[in-house]
Amino acid sequence: MRAAVFNGNGPELVIEDIPKPAPRRGEVLVRVSACGVCHTDLHVLKSEVAFPAPAVLGHEVSGVVAEVGEGVGNVAVGDSVVCSFIMPCGDCRHCVRGMEDLCEKFFAYNRLGGTLYDGQSRLARADGSPLAMYSMGGLAEYCVVPATDVFTVPEGVGLEAVSILGCSSFTALGAINTAELTLGDRIAVVAAGGVGSSIVQFAAAAGVAQIIAIDISDEKLAAVSELGATHTINSRTEDAVARVRELTHGHGVNVAFEALGSAATFATALDILDDGGRAVVVGIAPAGTPGSLDLARLVRRKLQIHGSYGAKARTDMPALLRMVAAGTVHPEHVITRRYSLDEADAAYQALARGEIVGRAIIEMAD
Repeated sequence: MRAAVFNGNGPELVIEDIPKPAPRRGEVLVRVSACGVCHTDLHVLKSEVAFPAPAVLGHEVSGVVAEVGEGVGNVAVGDSVVCSFIMPCGDCRHCVRGMEDLCEKFFAYNRLGGTLYDGQSRLARADGSPLAMYSMGGLAEYCVVPATDVFTVPEGVGLEAVSILGCSSFTALGAINTAELTLGDRIAVVAAGGVGSSIVQFAAAAGVAQIIAIDISDEKLAAVSELGATHTINSRTEDAVARVRELTHGHGVNVAFEALGSAATFATALDILDDGGRAVVVGIAPAGTPGSLDLARLVRRKLQIHGSYGAKARTDMPALLRMVAAGTVHPEHVITRRYSLDEADAAYQALARGEIVGRAIIEMAD
């Protein structure tokens, strides 16, 4: 099969022919239809996040089941499926208490070692040398996924568009759940990229009263206005904090979502909170990035800061699919660019330059 390989010697993806992998017990082989282009992959490409190389990245995947391993009963060959970037093992101490977003094996084996949960990758070059897997390694024509992370797509739902449910939408839903929104809340989304766009869409679907989007790109702000943002602020040309105070009658927002992963956007999220407000930090910053805060204000104004990495695969992915089938959310509205596998490197270079509004996807040839 063909795969986009990161060799670790520069922020570049190279297309290679490698052996098609095979699933083991409790695993599924998926013929990939589409894979989302995510900033987290870009952090790996830029060596801002430590990860073994050579590797196959890509963790927002939809496709068709090509083969099932022993003991798999939740899907069958030919099923259209989607997968989340957090692949729950199902049996660690966090998974058994319903906290799959903290799965110990996922972080220990996959995010640190680039393997599945027996300590081995399913990907290798023809000479047998292993290729690390970032989640399932979805920037390839086939990928192997634990059966705990494979979900059937309802009939009538476009297969390519739902690929972004696996991270962009999945991360956004996790953030919305962490925030415990109420309909009367005033919220702000700081950074209107792929995840920020999905947060806006979900908050609008939930009927949140005021949704303020903050970004430095007028193009991105115009796009999230179409998704349900009630107000937009270009923080390059306006004082974002002063403008939020103006829009909220001097108070600030109840919830601020930080969706980029930088010290500056984290500071903005805290500065625009009302008393008792909640900052939900979603963006992945380069490892070691510090953020500062006023401890006196944190205590006296009873502020809350929550980290949110993602949702819970086995409960939240089926819920996302039901919302898509019902027309409550529209992942296709977030997708603005489509690339072929041959263009995978170009897609990530465009992402690095800040040119992609919403989300781009890599579509595999039939």
